[in-house]
Amino acid sequence: MINDVNLEIVAGNSSQFPKNNLPQFVFVGKSNVGKSSLINAMLNRKSLARTSNSPGKTRTINFYNVDDKLYFVDLPGYGYARAAKSEIQKWNKLIEKYFDNNNCLRLILLLIDIRHSPGQNDKLMYDWLKFYNFETVIVATKADKIKSNQFEINTNEIKKKLNANEIILPFSSQTKFNRDKLWEIIKEKG
Repeated sequence: MINDVNLEIVAGNSSQFPKNNLPQFVFVGKSNVGKSSLINAMLNRKSLARTSNSPGKTRTINFYNVDDKLYFVDLPGYGYARAAKSEIQKWNKLIEKYFDNNNCLRLILLLIDIRHSPGQNDKLMYDWLKFYNFETVIVATKADKIKSNQFEINTNEIKKKLNANEIILPFSSQTKFNRDKLWEIIKEKG
């Protein structure tokens, strides 16, 4: 049961990162994959994390404090975004600084749209996470957009394309399918 959630920090530079030791659970994925929607679904809030139909709306690192026990961390999406190259490079540097020497990071939730085969950017991100030994769970978002008998076929395609060994968890922000299972994983790592 979640009692208190707030967007505690909107970080545009590394000096704004939290100074406490709360565990951090990071949501990463390409633009418009459903990071903000997943955060809202997990926290039982409709519009805490801002969602948009146009990609590239999250341009800062957003820290959602959950009951003063942990942070959900929403990173800017990779891939498509209507922004100048200089601004995208600024985001990339900010993200690199976030990952550098972060002892509070407990788990990366890599979001992949279950309807599509992972793209080159997804593969690059997955390989980067593995290279640096970040513990990762792959969340296959938008599961409500396909029939349940397609889950195994589509998650196997994701696993094959990424050459992944991790859990691939189908998830729907609309129906909250697998919300409890994802919370179990988070609590286990917390």
